[in-house]
Amino acid sequence: MKFTSTLIKGKLIKRYKRFFVDIKANNSVLTAHCPNTGSMMGLLNEGNNVWISKSDDPKRKLKYTLEMIETQKKLVGVNTHRANRIVQHGLENKLLKEFKSVKKIKPEFKYSDDTRFDFLCDKNIIEVKNVTLIRDNKYAEFPDAVTTRGSKHLNKLTNSIKKGYIPYVLFLTQIQDINHFRIAKDIDKNYYQNYLLAKKSGVKFLAYRCSLSSKEIKIERKINIINE
Repeated sequence: MKFTSTLIKGKLIKRYKRFFVDIKANNSVLTAHCPNTGSMMGLLNEGNNVWISKSDDPKRKLKYTLEMIETQKKLVGVNTHRANRIVQHGLENKLLKEFKSVKKIKPEFKYSDDTRFDFLCDKNIIEVKNVTLIRDNKYAEFPDAVTTRGSKHLNKLTNSIKKGYIPYVLFLTQIQDINHFRIAKDIDKNYYQNYLLAKKSGVKFLAYRCSLSSKEIKIERKINIINE
């Protein structure tokens, strides 16, 4: 997935009211929209290098959007709105080996009245989880906060097996040069337990990392899921 224009580099000043970040760039202080409303644990240190995109849409209140942050010498993609576009690009360009032979890709699959999953590829349901947490420079982790919605999705995916679907959770790891992924069970023990139950019931789990630059983010390769 290519950015429409090269990103602007700056320094993080602060995030506030969840949706706003102040950034110093080109000798000015700019306010950018922060699409990631999660905790963003470990990413929000003052002075971190950041990259923002600029929109020329006159209807937008803020011209700028926070796209990437550098932490522990790694670029991390933080715009959660781009995650599904990155995955769709990967599906269409056969970058995910498990889905190279699929014939039909349907985004925003309505599974039930109260549940949508990110993709239906033939009979494969794919739920995408954007991964931005890195605490020790070795493991990417999910979640970065308690996620009741994530546990609900695991239960629904497990139930989908009875209806003939093949369910997947894809941990889209937007962290540069990371080789291992694990569930952050110390952050959400309930999600970890539901993960173990779903895996035992037949839900499949994948982790793919991305390559990141100021020009594009795309799926790079599969990484190991460490079960501890």
